[in-house]
Amino acid sequence: MVGSKADHSPLTYSPLTLQGDGSLGWQLVQLYESVGVRDLIEILILAVAIYALLRLLGKTRGSGLVRGLGLVVVVFFLAAQVIIAAFDLMELGKVLDSLLTVMLLGLVILFQPELRRGLMLLGHYRMLRYFVRDSHPIADKLADAAESLSRECVGALIAIQRDVDLMPYAETGELIDAELSAALIRSIFMLRGPLHDGALIICNGRIASAACQLPLGQPPEGASPHMGMRHRAALCLSEETDAVLLVISEETGRISLAVGGRLEPVPRENLSRRLAALLTSRDSAPIRQAA
Repeated sequence: MVGSKADHSPLTYSPLTLQGDGSLGWQLVQLYESVGVRDLIEILILAVAIYALLRLLGKTRGSGLVRGLGLVVVVFFLAAQVIIAAFDLMELGKVLDSLLTVMLLGLVILFQPELRRGLMLLGHYRMLRYFVRDSHPIADKLADAAESLSRECVGALIAIQRDVDLMPYAETGELIDAELSAALIRSIFMLRGPLHDGALIICNGRIASAACQLPLGQPPEGASPHMGMRHRAALCLSEETDAVLLVISEETGRISLAVGGRLEPVPRENLSRRLAALLTSRDSAPIRQAA
């Protein structure tokens, strides 16, 4: 009876029992026991990176398709790696590694518009703005408008308020109070337009008014006797206030900045950076006297 009970007793297996047969169970046990703290950290970093990428792409159009396809690819390759590690399929692992590279490249090409929009959204995060120097919310818009007007040789005069209030000058023109945009600036200075003559004044990042009358002073010593009215008005206002004056010559299309009673020609490619530096630092010392 004792032997009969021993024959019918349930069998139990331990890792030692499975060690010699090379079964899938033993391979999984080995894989589990081989995982260390370093492996867990790598898995955590990879999971966070995938989660952040899916969150970023989730804010773009077609986010459902991107996340669904990305989840399928991740699950497929994780399952494939487990099977490869369990059965030691080295050749299949090399094939899947090459296939993964091709699939990642294909996903980048397929979802290029979504990736582009996602990367553009990164600029809206405040944390990333601390790593960008000489940036200002209106510098790029002003530079785009000025470059377009300069190429077409359209004269323009724009006064940008800093600390000193420019509303007394803004009240001499047509009040607009509109959001700043390059297209609106170009339309205001359109030739034969009703607001073409006079200055455009920007207060608190918005277009306050157009066709404004600015005080007109005498040309500085050593300046060209043919200095235009826009440049003279820009120099005069920059002497009376701390405003930044952006001037575009109607004859040559040359772009100049006036700050602190001094005039500085600025190349088109450096205009955005120079405007951002002036509007951020509120420092007029680096401006050089134009010859």
